[in-house]
Amino acid sequence: MGEYLNQQGYTCLGVRLAGHATNPEDMIRARWIDWTASVEDGYNLLRGATDKIFLAGLSMGGVLSLLMSTQLNVAGVVTMSTPYFLPNDPRDYPLWYIRLYSRFVKYLPKSKEAPGASWFDKEAFKDHISYPQNPIRSIAEMKELLGVMREALPLVAKPVLLIHSKNDKYVLPENMERLYDGLVNASDKTKAYVDEAGHVVTRDAARHQVFELARDFIQRIE
Repeated sequence: MGEYLNQQGYTCLGVRLAGHATNPEDMIRARWIDWTASVEDGYNLLRGATDKIFLAGLSMGGVLSLLMSTQLNVAGVVTMSTPYFLPNDPRDYPLWYIRLYSRFVKYLPKSKEAPGASWFDKEAFKDHISYPQNPIRSIAEMKELLGVMREALPLVAKPVLLIHSKNDKYVLPENMERLYDGLVNASDKTKAYVDEAGHVVTRDAARHQVFELARDFIQRIE
């Protein structure tokens, strides 16, 4: 997506969040405030190259984009496959219980289905890289981050584009509707559904549609 937007003339930075893209043990050590600090670091890097910055994020990246738009001077936000709440199962337990449980059991499977089963573009899945399991301690951090984001939604005053796949089985589409309803003070809010994608809409079969939706939104807000 960054490469596509760069070809459209935009300066793009892919922020590596703390604990990501290394090994799962690093994720266990990361706290949600480390993730917000990663976004702020990326924002400050971009400020040296451009005077208008949009935040765009997939899944938890969308949560961070919405939250940090209330703290940083951004022009707009693009969220994709973004949760309003976590799915049920052990994630639905209180924070103290999840943190205690994580001392005894480190990881939880990402899904009950076979890896890649929900992807439309099977070739794209073959080279998709992600941690094979979810660190349980990180689920507690995500749960707390979501609570902070929900409290901040009325403070989001910038334009927001929400993108979600109708076929997302990991973060159900109803999450986007809840986010949309919570953005009561956004100066401009738009929701868009795509079909041929699972959760990772930026890499699945509908990715070019997602890229174009983001491009059109940025151009319109500019």
